[in-house]
Amino acid sequence: MIAFVSGPVAALAPDAAVVEVGGVGMTVQCTPNTLSTLRIGQPARLHTSLVVREDSLTLYGFADDDERQVFELLQTASGVGPRLAQAMLAVHTPDALRRAVTTADEKALTAVPGIGKKGAQKLLLELKDRLGAPTGAARATGAPVNQGWRDQLHTALVGLGYAPREADEAVTAVAPQAEAAGGTPQVGPLLKAALQTLNRAR
Repeated sequence: MIAFVSGPVAALAPDAAVVEVGGVGMTVQCTPNTLSTLRIGQPARLHTSLVVREDSLTLYGFADDDERQVFELLQTASGVGPRLAQAMLAVHTPDALRRAVTTADEKALTAVPGIGKKGAQKLLLELKDRLGAPTGAARATGAPVNQGWRDQLHTALVGLGYAPREADEAVTAVAPQAEAAGGTPQVGPLLKAALQTLNRAR
């Protein structure tokens, strides 16, 4: 198993980063929040989880080991694959997910694209004794994104399954929040706000 990758960032895509490890470029699937902390040419260290399928080997990357562990625990619930687990971590921090499960907060889980009311109820039952209590550890929401936050946010929303039109409306809805940040908005909090807007519109 590949526990982590470390090296300069060779390329960035809407849902992945390429990290150069010993002369080999490794593609690592990441949440928008994790991607917002990476810069091309700068060193990065990502905790990883390797998902093996008959036709593919996919490496998922995380800002810290806690996030990686929660990613793997989420997949022990029936119907939760790596994509949905990653979407859950794109919307909520590990502690926020623990709080949602501990307090049986259906609304928090239905804010994740792909999880409906029944699915949320099922997940709350299955994950109740698996995620544990919130650790109370604060997590950075990522380095400030100085440019292109609109494009990054739009791409992240489309990647999570929303139609381009819905993504456009959500980006417009959170624009005041981004402008209030003084020109250096962070993608993580904006993504969460945009998803809340989309969830209300359903």
